Amino acid sequence: MTSSRKRPRAEPELDNRAECPFSIKTVDPKDREQKKKKRRRTQNGEEDDTSLRINLQPSPFAPCGKFKTHQTMDLHYYVDPTKRWTDMTRYNSFVLNGVKYFSEGFIYVANDSSIERQKSSNEPMHPMTKSDDDWVARILEIRASDEHHVYARVYWMYWPDELPQGTHDGKKVVHSRQPYHGMNELVASNHMDIINVVSVTSQAQVKQWYEENDEEIQNALYWRQAFDVRTYELSTVEMVCSCNTPANPDKMLVGCTMDNCRKWMHEQCILDDALKATYDRLGADKPHLAPVTTKKEEEDADEAKRPPSPTETSGDASTQHSIDVKADAETDAVHVGTKDNVEVKQADDEDATTAPEDSVAERSAEPQATNDKASTDTRRKPTTAGKTTLSRKPGKARKKGEVNGDSSRPWEGLFEATLKMANIGPPMIEFRDLRDGVAGDKTWAEHVKCLLCGTEVN
Repeated sequence: MTSSRKRPRAEPELDNRAECPFSIKTVDPKDREQKKKKRRRTQNGEEDDTSLRINLQPSPFAPCGKFKTHQTMDLHYYVDPTKRWTDMTRYNSFVLNGVKYFSEGFIYVANDSSIERQKSSNEPMHPMTKSDDDWVARILEIRASDEHHVYARVYWMYWPDELPQGTHDGKKVVHSRQPYHGMNELVASNHMDIINVVSVTSQAQVKQWYEENDEEIQNALYWRQAFDVRTYELSTVEMVCSCNTPANPDKMLVGCTMDNCRKWMHEQCILDDALKATYDRLGADKPHLAPVTTKKEEEDADEAKRPPSPTETSGDASTQHSIDVKADAETDAVHVGTKDNVEVKQADDEDATTAPEDSVAERSAEPQATNDKASTDTRRKPTTAGKTTLSRKPGKARKKGEVNGDSSRPWEGLFEATLKMANIGPPMIEFRDLRDGVAGDKTWAEHVKCLLCGTEVN
């Protein structure tokens, strides 16, 4: 049996947060039988079933990756003191400062840093307002004895910067934010706590991101990786590119269109590879000269660009116009009372609704294999229709993050490169020669080559 790690808190200030008298104790499933034998007996000799009531919390999080030690994040636990907790009424929701919060919903929770920031800004402390320093949690259970004593059992969501020392991802020991973590990315966990709901500042919208869904831009809070508090393990994430590292949702990925490849590449890795090849070819003083084209090559290129005249039979004479295709509750809410917002009343019948749909997105079913290229999975098989290269557009980052690639770049200050994506046509790399005193072309463009199979990306 172990005590669940509580997030550090200073002594509670009644003006800002009410004290929480409950704590969570996690239990190894192997020890459950021993705990049953140690149940205390009451004065009349009967067993006190609430003294050590061990519960199983099925995890609401199902990461796509795997853990090395435990197959699931399900947790055995009990609340201390048990009887005081179980004697309270269980609710589906609570109302705080006019906002209704549901079990299974996500919330922002004030902590010492956010409270201190609010104090220093001279903002009113009632009601508490959301801060960028707030923690994020998912409500598992709500209990209350009255409107002044309302508590929520929660699972914490970690910001990547909060990952504790000793966290390991496979064989690698990691700490804090990794290069593949997006700026809006959270890490789900089975770190359980009980909080007084007065610390809640607002609702949060959190979705699970499935990496095969390349069309979904992550501008809101999301998670894809999970942290097991029992072992300090992170679940695995999908590896991409020649560097065999995960994708950062804030950065673009480019997909190879070759049937025997279909791999995704980091934008920065593509540029680094192109710049390295340019530096190896030109060095510090060799000029770049565009290849000389013959007159016949220019005429052939012009002829290829010329559309066929109405009298030319470049296709079936019976070709028709294009056609549009159309694709076929346990108890009422409890109102939380604070010094500035004391509201004690029973919720109306229509108010005792069930919790809204979970804001974690349901995973869509994998598409079935087919010979029709138009219906293949665009995440795994980038389309070549119309010579449009598939790319995953980056989400909106809150600040610039780290980039993939080697930190040793001898080409820096000599050459620059930019990836240009077109709606129609292949992606191109535009180069700029920054060297002084070197003749030749100062700007030019080259095709993108796949970093894994070496072919040009169409």
